[in-house]
Amino acid sequence: MQWGLKNRLSGIIKPETGRTLMLALDHGYFLGPTTRLEDPKKTITPLLPYADAIMLTRGILRNCISPDVNTKVVLRVSGGSSIIGKDLSNEAIITSLKDAVRLNASAVALSIFVGSEYEHQTLVNLAKLVDEAEEYGIPVLAVTAVGKELEKREAKYLALSSRIAAEFGAHFVKTYYCEGFEKVVEGCPVPIVVAGGPKMNTEFEVFELTYRAIQEGAVGVDMGRNIWQAEYPVAMIRALRSIIHENKTPKEALELFNEIKNKG
Repeated sequence: MQWGLKNRLSGIIKPETGRTLMLALDHGYFLGPTTRLEDPKKTITPLLPYADAIMLTRGILRNCISPDVNTKVVLRVSGGSSIIGKDLSNEAIITSLKDAVRLNASAVALSIFVGSEYEHQTLVNLAKLVDEAEEYGIPVLAVTAVGKELEKREAKYLALSSRIAAEFGAHFVKTYYCEGFEKVVEGCPVPIVVAGGPKMNTEFEVFELTYRAIQEGAVGVDMGRNIWQAEYPVAMIRALRSIIHENKTPKEALELFNEIKNKG
């Protein structure tokens, strides 16, 4: 791995702990103005100091994030379908690597849809992106997307998708936590970050998922709705950070959450 690529990746996955807390903000590229992300700048700004990296599109980066921010950028570069379209898997590369360089991205992200009608297309997208990104020393994050088929979030499918992503050259992979998650990690030779998925019912559920994922081999999370749709988003991200970088338990994280929440 070349120096520039290693350096960029180390800004996301912190060498001090070998872990990362990524804040997912790219939902609008297929969902439009998602609840509590209608005004991205208002929602995102208070959370930035506590995220190691933010994952978002170039449009939101340019219009809603201050250029003097220190948080690293993972730029989404795939898209082309919407939630009301026929098939979310029909994606192409929508942002050039030159634009990623101009935007000082530390990594680029692309979704693959293994087993879908557009499996071949999205995997070829990944291969081409890796080839081009390595010319610039930019890491590629492969997202094992499931579209509207949430039932696919099980170990056999996620292990298959994650391994294929690594085989195609992804430098790290975003996938879901599931029962038997250790098997997903064992079969993937690059770091895995866990998606938060739809908003959960309680804060403790989020802390438990994060803790278990870390204990079972994930290097961190790339979480969105379970942070910025929370009633107390700053308390939420700070509590999650304590699990990821300070090895706190879910119970300890909940105590910290309540302490920050009660301070207002």
